[in-house]
Amino acid sequence: MNVRPNDRVLEIGCGHGVAATLVCQKLRHGRYVAVDRSSKMIAAARQRNESYIRTGLAAFIVSELESLDLGEGRLDKVFAMRVRIFHDEPERARELVGKWLAPRGKIFVEYDEPGGKKGE
Repeated sequence: MNVRPNDRVLEIGCGHGVAATLVCQKLRHGRYVAVDRSSKMIAAARQRNESYIRTGLAAFIVSELESLDLGEGRLDKVFAMRVRIFHDEPERARELVGKWLAPRGKIFVEYDEPGGKKGE
């Protein structure tokens, strides 16, 4: 994704917040926002990334993608790993996040079946 220090990044389905840590380490004046529908996962991600929340670099939101409201903010990068809507309904997923993308913003998606072996 080539995260830059001033990027505004949204992660959809942040889980335990492992990717959040990796992204926030590269940010200086940017912003990272994570959304996950599981309050348990958001709690774990917040705990793991408490220092980034304190400095204002990161925010974690419990929400379904379909009801997420980020206001007028624009994002440079949106990414999702193993988020089923991007696999099952890619056009709809693109429409849902597209309204928050900056003019040259990009979406990064990776999907594989959990527990599956490569080549299956």
